[in-house]
Amino acid sequence: MSDGRTKHQLEGISHLGNQGTQYIFDYDPKLLETFENKHPNRDYFVKFNFPEFTSLCPITHQPDFATLYISYVPTIRMVESKSLKLYLFSFRNHGDFHEDCMNIIANDLIELMDPKYLEVWGKFTPRGGISIDPYVNYGKPGTKWEEIAFNRLANHDLYPEKIDNR
Repeated sequence: MSDGRTKHQLEGISHLGNQGTQYIFDYDPKLLETFENKHPNRDYFVKFNFPEFTSLCPITHQPDFATLYISYVPTIRMVESKSLKLYLFSFRNHGDFHEDCMNIIANDLIELMDPKYLEVWGKFTPRGGISIDPYVNYGKPGTKWEEIAFNRLANHDLYPEKIDNR
């Protein structure tokens, strides 16, 4: 490009390929970036597995650890994976309950991409002898995905896993 910026920088992707990446450990949804879905006429899932999610208990300030599973069916925009990683790292010093964190992530991704369908599932390691696995999903209102979201929510954990401290 004539002004020295790459094609991706012109499209708004600044994290990918940046050698000077800074990790922000305070919740910041502005870290999220998108790119164009080159297959908008096809429904398909994109799934991210993030085994290093950390947030803080809002009461005790002890760290909470989880593996996150984020799946979505894109429309026009898709989340760029490095920006998603940086965004998820930004929860490191964020104090909120597990359920709140999963809903915040879902809300931010829905606002960012306007997907047809999205789900966020956090599988937290046990603390105090109990693990918490909040599951949040969304189907675009007025589409078949709204009904699919209801059905997946109603049936998402029919076969619970054997808990083995993850």
